[in-house]
Amino acid sequence: MQIVGGLDIHRRQITFDYLDVRNGQSRRGRIAPADRMLLRRWLEANVSNLPAAFAVEACTGWRFVVEELHRAGIEAHLAEPADTAAARGPKRRAKTDRTDARLLGELLAAGRLPESWIPPEQVLEMRARLQLFKDLREEHTAWVQRIHAILLHQGAPAIVGDLLGGDNRRRLAAGEQLSPAGREAVAAALRILDALDAELVPLRKQIAAFARRQPGCRALQAQYGVGEITAVALWAELGDTRRFSASRKAVRHTGLDITVHSSDGKRARGRLSRQGSPLLRWALFEAAQCAARPSSPDHAYYRQVADRLGGNRAALSVARKIARRAHHTLRALGDEAFASV
Repeated sequence: MQIVGGLDIHRRQITFDYLDVRNGQSRRGRIAPADRMLLRRWLEANVSNLPAAFAVEACTGWRFVVEELHRAGIEAHLAEPADTAAARGPKRRAKTDRTDARLLGELLAAGRLPESWIPPEQVLEMRARLQLFKDLREEHTAWVQRIHAILLHQGAPAIVGDLLGGDNRRRLAAGEQLSPAGREAVAAALRILDALDAELVPLRKQIAAFARRQPGCRALQAQYGVGEITAVALWAELGDTRRFSASRKAVRHTGLDITVHSSDGKRARGRLSRQGSPLLRWALFEAAQCAARPSSPDHAYYRQVADRLGGNRAALSVARKIARRAHHTLRALGDEAFASV
């Protein structure tokens, strides 16, 4: 490579630091504001038509930067944020955007860059749809809980079953045993829930239709508890599992592994690392909760752990099992797991 460097991405600017191997000169500066077209013009003016490689940290904004690097014929490398920070070593001076960009370039040049998988466009698009679905669903749940809280606060009888179904919906619309302000709050919540349902229903159908067509998603649904939505989430967020040499590394990628700090004979209580995709952890936990059903093949294991540690800890244990099985399923399919549909 004639040019090797790093790009540090922020909302206001992209900081670059690269070395021109031909003459040994380094260049650094900023591309501001951080948008696609300005980056494209900068690449065309400075590094186009030259063998070049740039490293980008896998933080918000990396997608458009990597896409523009590929468009310009430049080799793009995606750096894992936590491992990149660890590679920095002990902090001796203030960390700045320039030092971050320089570190990425130095690690890339030395062959020590901790790389992340760069997903194809099909995976990136499904990740965006899944994140939208999860956000809408969480907001829907929050408004349902708000209605229950209003009923409790004003002493109205609790609603059992589907809050928005049949007689319950009519009772809420009538505002029985609620003050005028309470009726207004419930009416507003119902309008918002209707608007959220109008977005959720077609989005769910779109994701489910993809899950029925895509070979990797169909294979994942063979696992008990993994439905169409969770299958697409596992497929998109686990990615090409051939990059993991063992299933335990796939579990670590989910952030469901247990971390333990030990010093001078004292051992702190283990906690979830929570590194990686929250969407992936959500999908695994959703699938794992199905192990509470007697028909689940993991029910005996779930009950054994639940009796000792509680239902949540048991679901997390089953979630790790599902992650390992998903790793082996996608790995066995190879290239077919990510065939375009």
